[in-house]
Amino acid sequence: MYLLVVEDDTRIANLIQRALVAAGHRVDVVHDGAEGLTRAEVGAYDLVILDVMLPEMDGTTVARELRKSKVRTPILMLTARDAVDDRVKGLDAGADDYLVKPFALEELKARIRALARRPADVVDPETLQIGDLKVDIGRREARRDDKAIELTTKEFDLLVYLMRNAGQVLNRGQIRDHVWGYDADQVSNVVDIYVHYLRDKIDKDSAQPLIRTVRGVGYALKD
Repeated sequence: MYLLVVEDDTRIANLIQRALVAAGHRVDVVHDGAEGLTRAEVGAYDLVILDVMLPEMDGTTVARELRKSKVRTPILMLTARDAVDDRVKGLDAGADDYLVKPFALEELKARIRALARRPADVVDPETLQIGDLKVDIGRREARRDDKAIELTTKEFDLLVYLMRNAGQVLNRGQIRDHVWGYDADQVSNVVDIYVHYLRDKIDKDSAQPLIRTVRGVGYALKD
């Protein structure tokens, strides 16, 4: 894989680079967020390993800007912060996984392998529709009753996953693994939080709720 490491601590960056090159990867390293954003936007990387605390531009902003630019390269965020709010902010900005420092290099490599196994998030012109709810995946737009719905990156990804599995009850583990792709013990109620956010935007003003809670199991989107 061709990897970009954005890490301002040169000791950590060099350690990561040596370990990943030894594992057979091609690795570029930059030390500030602005250059990391530029490289990720124009480079053909398979994965970006992105520190949160960076000079010039923080990692959360880099991730958000990449997703705004429709760059779908998987992002693995690294941070010394372990507060739930910080992890949720990073994931909501568009990160695919999160690893808290200090970490074992073997775990880093395992997470890279796990992200590599996930299907590519290909932006395509596919349109999904359930009742009066329509989603244009290529444009990343959602509308209900022909009214535009403003969604964050993770809210949109969650909605698409529910719509692609319309009528099927999905448990929290399935949703978390597909939309966030990180361990069950991290921010364990993030699915419930984002379903609440999504329901407030999709169903709040509608006489026909689409997002259903299946008590003790999970959630389903049904017309």
